Amino acid sequence: MKKDIPADTETATDKIMKIINLIENTEGQSGCAFAHGLSFYVETQKHKLLMDLGPSAETIENAKALGIDLSQVDTVILSHGHYDHSGGIIPFTQVNDKAVIYMQESAVEDYYSDDGIMAQPRFRYIGIDKDIASLPQVRFLHGDTVIDDELEIFVLQSRSHELPSTNKHLLVRNGDEYQRDDFGHEHFLVIHQDGMSVLMSGCAHNGILSILSAYREKYGKAPDLVVSGFHLMKKTDYTDAEIKEIEAIANELKDYQTKFVTCHCTGIPAFDLMKEIMGDKLEYVHSGERVL
Repeated sequence: MKKDIPADTETATDKIMKIINLIENTEGQSGCAFAHGLSFYVETQKHKLLMDLGPSAETIENAKALGIDLSQVDTVILSHGHYDHSGGIIPFTQVNDKAVIYMQESAVEDYYSDDGIMAQPRFRYIGIDKDIASLPQVRFLHGDTVIDDELEIFVLQSRSHELPSTNKHLLVRNGDEYQRDDFGHEHFLVIHQDGMSVLMSGCAHNGILSILSAYREKYGKAPDLVVSGFHLMKKTDYTDAEIKEIEAIANELKDYQTKFVTCHCTGIPAFDLMKEIMGDKLEYVHSGERVL
């Protein structure tokens, strides 16, 4: 993984595909803000796209600091319906009102976090700004979508593995009731270029192992590169059972002939546990750093 490479230093010898983090939780590239959230800028042969837009307009400012012209973006993929991936969408539309924004229709529902009985309020809204739904450039999806021969979106139909325990506090509100989120609003971007396949996910709420199993069933092989948060972060110490869960995930991932780059909701403690098992198959990308 390349690090600390501003976009304006590219030469003709660099790879055509670029994947650059615009914001995530940890400090990285000098001059880039870091915050709880996620956004990636991607260039392919045909597209300049964004995978998520972070929690706020800081994502836009980071792009400027990296020399990335967001007015040239043609495609935006919102991975799921949470604020920390969508907060920069409205500010982005003030820079670029032409890019098509793809999201599952259910991404506009009312998503909450159960922060515990001691929290005030206990149930905290974590969904998207409702104004996003009325943007004319939004394209609501209902499952898998082929954008073109480079870009595809797929959703999970069923899970091959248990949902990670760190998702248990995430809810959807229906009327006056809070129910466990089934993450049907989450989808995954697949990029095909020059014989290489890249799988990008925001938080992998459905579980990275289930997502990879679905990918392999759909495409007949594993992706070459996975860029994703794993949603294993906790505000408190891990229990022994949770440590074993993280280690089990890492042990299964290391058997894939795939490079993994993680960030954001994985959390540094979980990353460190996984890195011990996965070695050079796993890297962490910090705010403003480049993956490809």
